Amino acid sequence: MENLFLRGSEALALGAIDASVKFYAGYPITPQNDIPEFLSRELPKVGGKFVQAESEVAAINMLLGASACGIRVMTSSSSPGISLMQEGISYLAGSELPAVIVNVMRWGPGLGGIGASQGDYHQATKGGGHGDYFVPVFAPYSAQEMYDLIVKAFDVADEYRTPTMLLVDVMISLMKERVIRRYQKGKNVKKKSWAFGSIKEGEQKIIKSLYLKGNDLEKHNWKLYEKYKTMCKKEVMYESYMCDDAEIVLVGFGMVARIGKSAIDIARERNIKAGLFRPISL
Repeated sequence: MENLFLRGSEALALGAIDASVKFYAGYPITPQNDIPEFLSRELPKVGGKFVQAESEVAAINMLLGASACGIRVMTSSSSPGISLMQEGISYLAGSELPAVIVNVMRWGPGLGGIGASQGDYHQATKGGGHGDYFVPVFAPYSAQEMYDLIVKAFDVADEYRTPTMLLVDVMISLMKERVIRRYQKGKNVKKKSWAFGSIKEGEQKIIKSLYLKGNDLEKHNWKLYEKYKTMCKKEVMYESYMCDDAEIVLVGFGMVARIGKSAIDIARERNIKAGLFRPISL
């Protein structure tokens, strides 16, 4: 392990490399540009491919193709850019292709501004695009969690063959903190038997989200539904702070939880029984 002092965005990008990501495609948008800047420099050094696409729509569809080949893939954007990716994320979910999407949130709606916001919570947790799909969402609280949760997101994506998302506050992306680099040598990723990259001579594999015969789509959607139920049961992460005897409980994620924890400490000093519940998986 290695002790580092990094911005949250750098910790996230480093965590992606240590999680053995091999393909990144994205399009510049403030305030998440530190992530592709870091990856454009560092990803080729470990045998990965970095692509600055012509648009967010192109970037998310590049992920679909690369993921189908069996490698770990990711993109990052900010609020309106994620909106442009929604169709592709739905295709990833329908095709059961793992990918990691990072949303460094900004103000909205519309083009909005580049200030801090948590306004994309509903979009992220309720699917966002068409087809009633669901993606696991993780909300980092610190630079360390930016590193740890991107690794977690890749593992969950592979385990369930699903896109996953990190919902990131701008302030956490920009602040510098101590980060323990836990996976310096990179993670070993199992070969994916379903992927095109493992096709044997004479073998045919089809990865799709289009089902036109009989009740094939109904069967597929029930399969996805059962998978989503399993994820909701197994992939639960949270922090409880001073809640055992609390009469008032504040609920918040990301930067709001950091601010809230300070408020809880002040309340306790004034003999107010307050606590904080912080969901990490949303």
